[in-house]
Amino acid sequence: MIAQVYISHDPQDEHLARELSALLWRVGLLSIRSMNREPEAISRSERVTYAIRNSECFVPIVTANGSVSRTICQEIGYARGLERLIIPLQEEGAELPFLISHLRPVTFSEFEEAEAILVRVLRDLTRLEWLKVVCPACSEEMTQYLTPQQEVDSAILHGSTLETICTYCERNISLDPRTFRPGA
Repeated sequence: MIAQVYISHDPQDEHLARELSALLWRVGLLSIRSMNREPEAISRSERVTYAIRNSECFVPIVTANGSVSRTICQEIGYARGLERLIIPLQEEGAELPFLISHLRPVTFSEFEEAEAILVRVLRDLTRLEWLKVVCPACSEEMTQYLTPQQEVDSAILHGSTLETICTYCERNISLDPRTFRPGA
């Protein structure tokens, strides 16, 4: 069962890692980004090795910057050594580091595409039942059942949104079916 995902990325791709981390939170998974805040008492290398060791899934974001990042390559080597499940997100035109070049990556031109595919893969591998939604109108956080994947796929295919209602203010909320982000 996958409960925690480690996100490896180049510092210039921090915005992508934040987006992915937020999506994983929305579907009930804990994520750790390689560039998260660093506690003073623990070195970055200790924090990273601890986080990778305690994650069930390792997701490197491989962009043009990420494919040559020493940090990402070292983290990939460590994750491979621990035999972690590795699901690379590869930007079109970027080259996968050689330690994972044999894997089938999730290739993207738009990051939301990769996020949608990653969630679909994770749903196939583990049990994802809950969706956390923050209402854009009243800012309350609510939890509801995760929309069945067939409905998500249909909404993506038709370019439509997923619809829900805030349990607090009772306003309609439209969700992007790729990222489950309100306001699509």
